[in-house]
Amino acid sequence: MSAASTTIPPDTKTHLLETGYQLISKKGFTAVGIKQILDTAGIPKGSFYHYFASKEAFGEAIISHYFTDYKIRLDTISRQKVNAQQKIYDYFQSWYDTQQNGCDHEKCLVVKLSAEVADLSEPMRITLNAGYQQTISWLAEQIKAGWADDSVPQPDNIAAESMAKRWYFAWLGASLIAKISQTNTPLAEVWQMTTSQLGR
Repeated sequence: MSAASTTIPPDTKTHLLETGYQLISKKGFTAVGIKQILDTAGIPKGSFYHYFASKEAFGEAIISHYFTDYKIRLDTISRQKVNAQQKIYDYFQSWYDTQQNGCDHEKCLVVKLSAEVADLSEPMRITLNAGYQQTISWLAEQIKAGWADDSVPQPDNIAAESMAKRWYFAWLGASLIAKISQTNTPLAEVWQMTTSQLGR
């Protein structure tokens, strides 16, 4: 083993999370073992258990880390000097672009784990659900802002939170079906629905 391969990165925990994230977003949680993560990261086994009690705890930390970074991206969109409709459009445009022709690692983690860990791990399910709610709440805020600035059409008898859930659930489902069918049709359908409801 070379000297380079035994050098432990300064921030070992972050390096493990980023390595695990890349592997799991491509292959799924159950298909990736701790040994593969350690070999890819170039980190000894003892370092893993110093930070994580188990693979399940590691998976929970990856999901939490993912949604922390995701919140930064949402905040970046929020700061744009455009109306609420454009912010929502930009958010879903990015989702549409990254999911086409095989999902990008920035989106694949949630899509893969949504179908995989619900019955596998209660802590991971709870963390994943909290991440969903974070995004739905952000969308609801943008919808309310869009109603206030008249950039987003306001349908009768529907709350902003309900509209946000419908969009998010539709996009998450379409992303999963796009993977199964290996076509972009599900994404194109929800993209057309969303832009129509946005008044584009």
